[in-house]
Amino acid sequence: MKKFFEGKTKDVYQLDDGNIKLIFKDDMTGADGKFDPGANTVGVTVDGAGKAGLAMSTYFFELLEEKGYATHFISAEDNSMTVKAATPFGKGLEVICRYKALGSFIRRYGGYIENGAPLDAVIEFTLKDDERGDPLINNDALIALGILNDYQYDEIKFATQQICDVIRAELAERGLELCDIKLEFGKDVDGNTMLIDEISGGNMRVRDGDKDVSPLELSKRLV
Repeated sequence: MKKFFEGKTKDVYQLDDGNIKLIFKDDMTGADGKFDPGANTVGVTVDGAGKAGLAMSTYFFELLEEKGYATHFISAEDNSMTVKAATPFGKGLEVICRYKALGSFIRRYGGYIENGAPLDAVIEFTLKDDERGDPLINNDALIALGILNDYQYDEIKFATQQICDVIRAELAERGLELCDIKLEFGKDVDGNTMLIDEISGGNMRVRDGDKDVSPLELSKRLV
């Protein structure tokens, strides 16, 4: 296999059969040694974080496949996941689903809403662009730049809310509250939209009562 991309939390390899292998690392996003799922830099390295992320991602991808959602997942082994090749929207597009006003949402809109206030699955789109701080982008700009069309925007927004409700319900069964989560979508070889990347504690903010649950603890309680 041939390495063609080194990410913050995963390295990406091209396999001879056309599929992709993702190698999960122990690095997590954040700043100043603290984990933050909304950050676009590596903030902390924790032994076991990679395997925990892989275990959670495998659990949720298999669950979503059973429920009929299209994903890139094929199989998982050791510290890696084999997935279908995907074409990104633009240079990479992330979708955030928010159930509580926390993190960057409160930093931007704290003049209008209290920290921790409930939100009704508010959806935000951001561009994967480290140099520009992963900027927010609205529907009109996505269409004007040719990243999405109207149908794709509605499709991804609706799919995100449905998928996140599945994840939220699964966590709630264990007494955990999903506050926000970041997903990523791409296109398969036929141009169909599918869920890609990972679904792990590193991509979501989860609480048990008023306490934040770390990605490693979340994986232990879920898987």
